[in-house]
Amino acid sequence: MSKQASAVIHLKLKKKVKLPATVTHIPLAAIAIFLTTDQEQSDRLEKLIVHEVKPEDGNLILIDILQLIHCMKQNGIEGTIENYGEPHVLIESGNSQKRASWVMIGFIWLLLFFGSGLAIMNFHADVSMQEVHQKMYAIVTGQEDAHPLVMQIPYSIGLGAGMILFFNRIFKKKFNEEPNPLEVEMFMYEENVRQYVIHDEYAKMQSSPTTGKDKTESEEKER
Repeated sequence: MSKQASAVIHLKLKKKVKLPATVTHIPLAAIAIFLTTDQEQSDRLEKLIVHEVKPEDGNLILIDILQLIHCMKQNGIEGTIENYGEPHVLIESGNSQKRASWVMIGFIWLLLFFGSGLAIMNFHADVSMQEVHQKMYAIVTGQEDAHPLVMQIPYSIGLGAGMILFFNRIFKKKFNEEPNPLEVEMFMYEENVRQYVIHDEYAKMQSSPTTGKDKTESEEKER
């Protein structure tokens, strides 16, 4: 017992974990990275079940560090727990992300293509881009032309090239490792959604304070 009590458990919870719908028991190894000086204790942590998935849990399950410590104590795992990183982990179970069909992908692609094209055309109409090109052509060449293609064609090519460089991606190829603005916005959106879900799950846990107590009493009766 003294050996286990003197052991130090280094624990690092993952931010978010996706598990298939067939999983009924969530082990510690699936949601955290741990390291301990006691090999026997390490084997026990490897097999430790921290949560049993139930239908009422839904597809989002929140487990915080206090629940893990309580689970370790109940299973006789003693020692000093050093937690690094997140104080909780959000578990997403089930196949919540369905693969989109090619028809839906094509419809979205056409919608974005024509929508962005109309937005650019309306912007050019608002700022009178054609008149600007005509005046610039007249200043440079001294001649007037209603359709100065020598300026309009390079401008159109430059507009597309500028968008590619701005988003730093052409199909699946990236020019460098720097994230583009769209990736940054998607990352911020996912982080905000994760924080909201965590806040909502904590609110549900606090609104039903007897849940944890009843669970603890039932586990003690079983033991």
